[in-house]
Amino acid sequence: MSRPLILVSNDDGVRAPGLAALAGCVARYGDVIVCAPEREQSGSSHAITLHSHLRVDQIRPDFYSVSGTPVDSVYVGALHVCPRPPDLVVAGINNGFNLGSDVIYSGTVGAAREGRLRGASALAVSVEHDCPPEIALAAVDAILPQLWRLHEAGERHLLNVNVPAQQGHTVQPLQVTTLGDRRYLDQVEERHDLAGRPYYWIGGPPALADDRAGEDTHAVAHGVISLTPISCAPITPHLDTWRTLFSS
Repeated sequence: MSRPLILVSNDDGVRAPGLAALAGCVARYGDVIVCAPEREQSGSSHAITLHSHLRVDQIRPDFYSVSGTPVDSVYVGALHVCPRPPDLVVAGINNGFNLGSDVIYSGTVGAAREGRLRGASALAVSVEHDCPPEIALAAVDAILPQLWRLHEAGERHLLNVNVPAQQGHTVQPLQVTTLGDRRYLDQVEERHDLAGRPYYWIGGPPALADDRAGEDTHAVAHGVISLTPISCAPITPHLDTWRTLFSS
């Protein structure tokens, strides 16, 4: 079989150092095409542009900039830029963790999820804030061949990987985890412009949470790389309560 086609994207923008590091790493495993937003799109989740046009600019061979979201970039990349549907979609390396409920908001995870919806196997990679993206490359080297092996066997997976700051020169352990409880000091801060009109900044820094063993938040807090398989489909658990309430 020919080498896999790997589509690489992110939400930090096409010029982010993590994108170049990731593309260079995965090039050892397949043919790589990069298709990423022209500017930072953090927190864009699974947003897609349906009521405006997009522009695609080629920066250099197999390296493209898209005037839209991470999902736009993967959509255009998979359906227009790539010569055939990509086998793998890899997103990152994001500057900052995507843990727990972050996967709902994250453009990095959104890009990987779009790849999974397009029939590829997908991997989202993030590192602790302000850490060099290169600390995640060993984890990518360990995970990507296994993801491809399962893909060839007919399994499609969406994986979310978070790499904490490296302690010395020791090899970081990796743990398969569930999503944890990611908490923030939520706030809406009112400010005023020079004309005295109010404007607002929303969001706040991470807050301490009760991490439990086996969760991604617990793993990274203890210096362990977390690998979390996640679903790209909505899940509707606990139907019995509602069936009881609305049974005829």
